[in-house]
Amino acid sequence: MFRPAEKALLALTAHHCCYITLESSARVSNSDNLFPSQSWIPKIIKKRVCTTFVEDSLSNGVLCQCGGVRETHCSIATGDFFGAAIVSQWDSSQHSSEYPTDAFGELEFAGAGRRHSHFLRLSCDTPPHIMYSLMTAHWGVPSPNLVVSVVGGREKVKPWVREVLRQGLVRAAQSTGAWIVTGGLREGVGRCVGEAVRDHAAAASSLSQKKVIAVGVAPWGLVHNRQCLINSEGSFPARYYVQNTSHDSCCLDSNYQAFLLVDDGSVGQRGGETAFRAKMEDYISHQRTGSGSIDVPVLCMLISGDAAMLERVDLSLKKATPWLVLNGSGPAADLICELLDALSAGPMSPPSPQPEAEGSEKTSAELRDRARERVRRHFPAKADLEKLVDRVSALSIYKNRDLITVFHGEQESSDDFDTVLLKALVRASKRVSSDASEYTEELKLAVAWNRVDIAKSELFNGDIQWKYEDLEDSMTDALINDKPQFIRLFNENGLNILDYLTYRHLEVLYRSLSDSSLAFTLLQRLLTERQGLAICSPKEVSRLLWDILGDVCEPFYYSILGLDQSASTRRALKVLLQGDCSYREQSCLYPWASLFIWAVLQNRSEMAVYFWEMAGESVHSALAGCKILRELSKLESETETKLSMKELAQKFENLALDVFSECYQSSESRSFTLLIRQSPVWGKATCLQMATSADARHFFSHDGVQSLLSQIWWGDMKRSTKVWKLVLSFFLPPLIYTNLISFRLVSVAKFKGDVEEYAALRDNLKSAPSSNPKRPFVLLRWREFWFAPVTSFLGNVLMYFLFLILFAYILLLDFKPPPPHGPSTLEFVLYFWVFTMVCEEIRQTFFRGNTTLYQRMKLYIEDMWNKCDITAISLFALGMCCRMFPWSYEFGRAVLAVDYMVFTLRLIHIFAIHKQLGPKIIIVEKMMKDIFFFLFFLAVWLLAYGVANQALLYSYDPRPGWIFRRVFYRPYLHIFGQIPIHEMDGGIECTNNATLVEAGAEPCMSTDHNWLVIILLVIFLLVTNILLVNLLIAMFSHTFSKVQEHSDNYWKFQRYNLIVEYHSRPCLAPPFILISHLHLIIKRHIRKIPSTKIKHFVLEIHGREASRLNTWEAIQKENILFAQNKREREKDSERLKRTSTTSVMVLSLSLSLSLSLSPSLSHSQLEYCSSALSWMTEALSQSNLVKTTRPPPALRGKVAYSLPYDIGYMYDLFLWKVASYLSSHGI
Repeated sequence: MFRPAEKALLALTAHHCCYITLESSARVSNSDNLFPSQSWIPKIIKKRVCTTFVEDSLSNGVLCQCGGVRETHCSIATGDFFGAAIVSQWDSSQHSSEYPTDAFGELEFAGAGRRHSHFLRLSCDTPPHIMYSLMTAHWGVPSPNLVVSVVGGREKVKPWVREVLRQGLVRAAQSTGAWIVTGGLREGVGRCVGEAVRDHAAAASSLSQKKVIAVGVAPWGLVHNRQCLINSEGSFPARYYVQNTSHDSCCLDSNYQAFLLVDDGSVGQRGGETAFRAKMEDYISHQRTGSGSIDVPVLCMLISGDAAMLERVDLSLKKATPWLVLNGSGPAADLICELLDALSAGPMSPPSPQPEAEGSEKTSAELRDRARERVRRHFPAKADLEKLVDRVSALSIYKNRDLITVFHGEQESSDDFDTVLLKALVRASKRVSSDASEYTEELKLAVAWNRVDIAKSELFNGDIQWKYEDLEDSMTDALINDKPQFIRLFNENGLNILDYLTYRHLEVLYRSLSDSSLAFTLLQRLLTERQGLAICSPKEVSRLLWDILGDVCEPFYYSILGLDQSASTRRALKVLLQGDCSYREQSCLYPWASLFIWAVLQNRSEMAVYFWEMAGESVHSALAGCKILRELSKLESETETKLSMKELAQKFENLALDVFSECYQSSESRSFTLLIRQSPVWGKATCLQMATSADARHFFSHDGVQSLLSQIWWGDMKRSTKVWKLVLSFFLPPLIYTNLISFRLVSVAKFKGDVEEYAALRDNLKSAPSSNPKRPFVLLRWREFWFAPVTSFLGNVLMYFLFLILFAYILLLDFKPPPPHGPSTLEFVLYFWVFTMVCEEIRQTFFRGNTTLYQRMKLYIEDMWNKCDITAISLFALGMCCRMFPWSYEFGRAVLAVDYMVFTLRLIHIFAIHKQLGPKIIIVEKMMKDIFFFLFFLAVWLLAYGVANQALLYSYDPRPGWIFRRVFYRPYLHIFGQIPIHEMDGGIECTNNATLVEAGAEPCMSTDHNWLVIILLVIFLLVTNILLVNLLIAMFSHTFSKVQEHSDNYWKFQRYNLIVEYHSRPCLAPPFILISHLHLIIKRHIRKIPSTKIKHFVLEIHGREASRLNTWEAIQKENILFAQNKREREKDSERLKRTSTTSVMVLSLSLSLSLSLSPSLSHSQLEYCSSALSWMTEALSQSNLVKTTRPPPALRGKVAYSLPYDIGYMYDLFLWKVASYLSSHGI
């Protein structure tokens, strides 16, 4: 049930919700505009006023025990209606009453020059949920992800504590989005926190400043100049003057964003806010964070403190609030740390068996004795010692020790303060239960802070049995927030990825894409076809991958939607709109590959590499990641993101190359199968197809890939066969039955099924059908020769040369007039020859693969040499048609002459297979781009000089043709030295008669500006002949040096495309290729006999064979990863860093134990420790890796030292050597 005040707040909050957004976004100085939205605060928030004057015996009746003077109390408070003698002790709850608050609004610090702070005077009995709602909903303070409540004394803070607050606390608050709660006054700890927040605000961005919220909770009666805050209608703002800023005072600190001024009716007294602050912390600890995934963690931090602070600690410990105590900061903190050390060192139970009650009494007595001794040392001036001892004993420190974490600030670095905070919270939660479900909140906190080291040491150390349900939400958070180390940790500790990654989870992951990512933008474009539905389904992801990967593989996720490859977008949309979402509860068929695609689309390097390690088909997956990233980099507009995508793409190509290299060294035959097998994960694409699409030139340059290509290129013939033997056999086919050409021997055992993997691969690569292995020798040898791609290539080259010779002969010697006198017989033969070429181009376009017609045409057009073929055939058709008519005969002849040039340039592609010419052709192609840039600059100078030259030399010339020649043609010839000096001097016949000039006569040149024409000519020749030409040469040189280094890789990559082209071509070349076309039509479309040559590049394997191949590939990948990790571990810096860190930790622990328990150690144990330290120091001293910058530490004490001093000296010497090495290596 709600209290009346709570009900009123809810109602008024709903009534004034329209003002909240306005006030949080803009501050208006006119109070009249803000009163309607603030007038409800006094109705909800109250203040306390002392209503009973209880005389303070030490003030001679002037002061009340509340701290106020008699004159400030009303007549009712000072009247003795009930007898003043009865009341001996003033109590806030009994002797004060609540009234509407009269101090609230915004605070402006005079001279501070910063934004206004919120403030509110409130009763100490105000419900904390009202204040939390007021701060977050009305004041616009963001909800915290962490609350650190800093308490301490008023004395001067030590320098190292200031450093911890500045470098540790504020940085941890900034990284987590925390509230830092202090007293908010310019004294002690509160002032140090304010200065730390101020320094952070001066150096951080505006976004980072909003993540650090400093809240001051101070007693109202203690605040200096509080009268200027009082205004029953609210102050917007209240101008607050801070006095004596160089020394500590009870003024409000200007570096805080909000002040809660707790009023218990007292004046000038401390502690009135303690109870409210503890209740506020407890309430916030049960609220959800800003993301809503976990409860807000609350941690109290004790710095120094007086005796009254022990009661504050006791109050929070009873509410199970964890504490972080800074050892060495002051009395109260040091007392608690000493008690913890004493309780850890001494026995807590009697050694002999006793009754439980008697043992408990004895233990309590021991605790009191130890506490009394330490309290007397830290608080010698306290009169009520026994009361303070009871308070310390009531802390039950040993019982609640898991709630207390000690930070040794003088020994530990402030850089690890966020680690200390998280460990304190995790340790506090571990005391509740050993059930994993009790630690999910802390696990989510560790994920939010990205502290996998703490999760490993505190949550995944074997004490907790984690289940899938406990890790599911944290796994989602780790995926969305890019925490790959946590994903690895979860996968190793009970999370089954097959159970986790359903299609529903996959949709959640894609809906969590960042708004600024390229993948999000691309998916949003696809969602426009969903008729307003904003839920990203696998259909959109599949379309996105189809746009990126192209037709190299089949669409993803179509099978779960019940669609096939040819399904239209309208049909897929209909399935989704019908609400058929049963697929969402299904597990992803390939979960690691799906996560890999998701990570690659977001350009998450570390996460993508981990998913690649976990996914199968390592070579294929790496090449697919390379392809996706390179396509995304073409669409990315931000330069930095584009560069990172290219780097990650190159990394995946290198990974594919490394794994395949390991596979090739392990087994050549299996590595060949790996290249050509169809991948069920990646849409039945092969590694070679994916590498081609990804432009993975380095991968193609590997010897294993080239070995497979050479094997396919030569077919069943040996690779050592000479070219002249092939040419001779081509013209004399009977020679193939002799020993002129050597063929590879085919093992007979391959038909028995399982002898060797290489024989099995040869069986798959054989062009003969397996149903008829025993062909006649004549037919078998005939097929082995003519069906080899190299034979097809040789035949096409020879016949193409004959075609060019025939074409040239007709153009030069046998080009007859139009009909009826022509064309000649040879010209008709040429027409038929070109017709067979057209038939082959049609076959390449429409009769290849199982893709759609549009995809086939698109794939055909994308090839540059296919465009060249289309141009040549189109020009030939145009020239052939034009030469048939007398009026266009000459034009047709000119077109055919130009077409001959195009056909001749086609030879460049043919010779790309040559090992020496191929790289040079690539260099020429790259240089052609440089020429276009050169021509652009040249055209600018030609235009500038040509127009000026024409205007100066000819005053009037209306002939457009001659103007064009003089503006562009003649200046171009000037570059090569053809300068008509006699024309400039006017030595030719000409006329100035405009009529004659218009009739075609040569106009006279003006000689008035010859000097200017000469100057322009000199400048033009200087720029073009020297500057631009040398620029072109420099560009050629740069291109040559850049491409020459990688020209071999380029050539090997193009060689694959050429081999694929001639592998798919019929064995006969034009014009005899028409016979092969008829044979293919009969065989494929009439007799329905499938092709066996396709197995050379595409191999489909299933079942046990596929499983064995995947396992073998995974083993090779593990070998590569193991070798890489070993190389990283073997680095000197990493190895010595781990060794030094481990040694320092072990020695620190052993030394602290040995010194604290030295009376119980034997002499032999101490001697062993001393010897071990001496051995370690000597080993490091003799190492060449350590170069010291200062002498070793001197031996402390006299020469005759005791053994504990020996240990200390050797320990210091060891740490000196380690520190010297670490500093010299920048570790």
